[in-house]
Amino acid sequence: MRWDKLAEQQIRKAEAEGQLDDLSGAGKPLKPEMGESADAAGFRIMAEAGVLPREIQLRKERDALMAQIRAADDDAIRKALQRTLADVQLRLDIEQEARRKYMRADG
Repeated sequence: MRWDKLAEQQIRKAEAEGQLDDLSGAGKPLKPEMGESADAAGFRIMAEAGVLPREIQLRKERDALMAQIRAADDDAIRKALQRTLADVQLRLDIEQEARRKYMRADG
């Protein structure tokens, strides 16, 4: 799937969930900044609506788990967090590899 189609899909999903309701400038035409592509405009709209790509969500989750691991005093809790971190890291690696394959195939 191309980035523009992915962005469009995420925008449609956000619309269906009501995440784009009552945004500032609603109903007004977009004013793209100089040199801004349609993809960039779509990603900007998604960011303003609080819609994040799965890869970004997983990075944030990974970073939060790493902080919890550093702060954990109990070995059992630390090990449980490390297992969860391994799962999140695997899912993140899969997302990143899928994006790289897509970019090579679509480029």
